[in-house]
Amino acid sequence: MWMRRTLLAAGLVGASSGAYGFGYSPFSGPAVTRYALTPAGWPPGLRLRIAVLADLHAGAPLVTEARVAGIVAATNALAPDMVLLLGDYGPVSLLVPKPPRPADIAAILGGLRAPLGRFAIAGNHDWWEDRAAMARHGGRPEWLRALGEAGITPLQNQAIRMPQGFWLAGIDSQIAFAFNDGADDLPGTLATITDAAPVILMAHEPDIFACMPDRVALTLCGHTHGGQVRILGYSPRVPSRYGNRYAYGLVREGSRALIVSGGLGTSKIPVRFGVPPEIVEITLG
Repeated sequence: MWMRRTLLAAGLVGASSGAYGFGYSPFSGPAVTRYALTPAGWPPGLRLRIAVLADLHAGAPLVTEARVAGIVAATNALAPDMVLLLGDYGPVSLLVPKPPRPADIAAILGGLRAPLGRFAIAGNHDWWEDRAAMARHGGRPEWLRALGEAGITPLQNQAIRMPQGFWLAGIDSQIAFAFNDGADDLPGTLATITDAAPVILMAHEPDIFACMPDRVALTLCGHTHGGQVRILGYSPRVPSRYGNRYAYGLVREGSRALIVSGGLGTSKIPVRFGVPPEIVEITLG
């Protein structure tokens, strides 16, 4: 049913006179989507620029190694202070006959440059496509191991105190093992935070924002791909129990802020309309 609705929406957009404005190929180069905000409790005078990469779904012919290298080059050209990778690094499409080795893609992503570091969390597909990790019901998925070996810091329910005066936290996938069985531990992660400095939290799936405490000033997520088809701010299908509430972009609820990236690759069907592949650049302070 959802696929019929998605294809119908794509067809309507493609047939409209504004198709050029709304339609994007999943093969197109990434756009840069920019946000500027000052989170609650942010240190006065601290200016921080973050590049966010989500849902790469690397695998030829959709996201080739050359395309990954281009994404790395485009990200480095932004000269961010930090780069955050939000999960789902491998392919989820029947059009990818031979999935790439995580080590090969991780080696390319290891070329990302940021003086305050490069950090990564796991997405649901990084678990689902890793039979060994699923069988042991825990540990570190292969993609996170490969990224760690490439010099990118994996975060699994961990928080790091940055010397600039804020915390960076990352939780594991909320649906790692099933839709009601995740590897995430938000309370345990926040319990390791020892002072009142503001928290930036990386979480693959945005549904957790509904119960996010005010202690977390900014939550960064992917997973939804912006619905892959988005018409006038509405997506016919969003992989979230909250529908379009957390589908895409900047969401504010009280003092808390959420940014959901539309991601870079595609899932299931290689269609994007109204939500191009994107690198997210966030300026804080």
